[in-house]
Amino acid sequence: MLNIALFGAPGAGKGTQSELLMKKHNLVYIATGDILRQEIAEGSELGLSAKSIIEAGGLVSDEIIVQIIEKKIITNPDAAGFLFDGFPRTFVQAYILEGLLLKMHTSLTCLLSLEVSPEESFKRLMNRAKTSGRSDDTEDVIKNRLREYEEKTAPVAQFYKDQELYFPIIGEGSIEEINAKLEEVIETELRKVLFNVVLMGYPGAGRGTQARNLARQYNLVYLSTGEMLKEEIKKNSAVGKAVQAIFDQGDLVPDEIVIKLIEKHIERNPDANGFIFKGFPRTLVQAYILDGLLRRVHSSVNFVLDIQCPTLELIKRLDERGKTDRRMQYDLETSTIVHRLEQHEKICLPVVDYYGKEGKVTSINGVGTPDEVWERIVGPSKQAWRKAR
Repeated sequence: MLNIALFGAPGAGKGTQSELLMKKHNLVYIATGDILRQEIAEGSELGLSAKSIIEAGGLVSDEIIVQIIEKKIITNPDAAGFLFDGFPRTFVQAYILEGLLLKMHTSLTCLLSLEVSPEESFKRLMNRAKTSGRSDDTEDVIKNRLREYEEKTAPVAQFYKDQELYFPIIGEGSIEEINAKLEEVIETELRKVLFNVVLMGYPGAGRGTQARNLARQYNLVYLSTGEMLKEEIKKNSAVGKAVQAIFDQGDLVPDEIVIKLIEKHIERNPDANGFIFKGFPRTLVQAYILDGLLRRVHSSVNFVLDIQCPTLELIKRLDERGKTDRRMQYDLETSTIVHRLEQHEKICLPVVDYYGKEGKVTSINGVGTPDEVWERIVGPSKQAWRKAR
């Protein structure tokens, strides 16, 4: 999801550039002033509260601001992203925006600041005052607005500089030249956005095959806990010996072991375009753990693919796999296979529900050839990839 905060002093040209950015990237426009006026015109509860404050000569509180922005965000669940014009204006509002986006499991992509000299801003606003018809477009009011901007937004700029999300853009020149500079930053930042996929489904559903397809399609790093654990067993490491005993019982490997392996592989791939996780998370606790692991690299899960197959088909596939060199330890006995499937239903299905509540799950019929199943995956995965960017 592309989320941009467009900054700049009054008269810097935010309105013009906002229209161009919204059109190209299909962003939902959020300007607190516009939304307030709309709420007041509609006579909503928030609008009436804001109107009474404004008429009394006061400033609308952050409590009201956060409610109107949250309402705008919630009513656009399928947005490709949001463009915030003139928000956040204060240090406090910067934290508010971070919290609002966090609730949507996303974050700010960048803050683009149109840098215009105070003299140029004043000149533009005075020229605009000749035709605006606004009673507050006077020389004294304009000077006060520019002074207030400089005083209040400096801490906001530092907030995003500390996060390396602040990008100053020279706002003097042609509209096309300025827009090109904005787009250059956006494209650079989008290349840093990770696309993270989780493959869910019962053992034998074909997750491994489709995970590799997705990894090739989007140039992702494929992380399979099963393969990581097999590698440890093959090395006969201390971890491998412990895992072997657990596999012999058909039980799940403890979180402590799996987390360390996944964390190590994420750290080994700092330039990855994203990760595809197969075999993790298996439990609700692990879903929270994965959220934490990805947050450390300023990312999150974007797409969860749940491959569904009938139970008899799963048993047949696992039994056949047990006769090949691709077999897992729990493929060797029918009783162990059944135990594994029962464990999955008890422990893993809450994970699907967890991501389902976030609107990230796509269920796919896993019956058929790998190519037939892949054809069902192509469309939803492409849509999720576009939304992530």
